[in-house]
Amino acid sequence: QVQLVESGGGLVQPGGSLRLSCAASGNTETIINMAWYRQAPGKERELVAHWQSGGRTTYPEAVKGRVTISRDIAGNALYLQMTSLKPEDTAVYYCYARARVKGYWGQGTQVTVVS
Repeated sequence: QVQLVESGGGLVQPGGSLRLSCAASGNTETIINMAWYRQAPGKERELVAHWQSGGRTTYPEAVKGRVTISRDIAGNALYLQMTSLKPEDTAVYYCYARARVKGYWGQGTQVTVVS
């Protein structure tokens, strides 16, 4: 089992920045890759950033250049640095971990971008 707890969300003005954190616990040594997803009201959950073992990262075009995913060396935390935030970035942001047997989700943290 892997437990994930997100933090760092909040209210920010357009153009601002936020850094989200995801604390991982449990059998973290089984984690193969991790990612950040988000879900806005009335929309499907979508990928924001993906981290793969070995440090390879990928980003969808909608956020490329504005977000950076990173993971600490111990493997117990995942981060998402977001800059130049836009109102359309408003969503609940979820941490995801894929382990050998199954995937795990955190409970989410709300990010609201508003003037």
